[in-house]
Amino acid sequence: MGRNPRYLDFEHLGGDCTNFASQCIYAGSRVMNYTPTLGWYYNSSSDRSPSWTGVEYLYRFLVKNRSVGPYGAVTDEGGVQPGDIVQLGNRNGYYHSPVIVAVEGGHILVAAHSYDAYMRPLDSYVYEQARFIHIQGARKW
Repeated sequence: MGRNPRYLDFEHLGGDCTNFASQCIYAGSRVMNYTPTLGWYYNSSSDRSPSWTGVEYLYRFLVKNRSVGPYGAVTDEGGVQPGDIVQLGNRNGYYHSPVIVAVEGGHILVAAHSYDAYMRPLDSYVYEQARFIHIQGARKW
């Protein structure tokens, strides 16, 4: 998949998956939360929130955000829709944030950076646990 030149490619800095997920969420919400440290924003590679590129930080931001910006809730596999996020993990924690692009015939299909993928079946990944974040909306106060 091509890279958006407005954002640094973090592929060689630990992975680009959550940066890609954040770009997708931003494309749908068109609003960032500039709260220092706990917000969700990207101005440059050196001026961004931890939640823009960090798997666990993005999860915490989305499910706890009560202010400006996108917000979500944990759901199960049956409650996902295109635009939602799935995070894959193992016993050491969560490490990957693909974006759900379709649900077809009971199969979840995702797009991702860090091992670029589009319309990849979720069940083709190797992981021990998954959590699903349904993007409920975005506040633009």
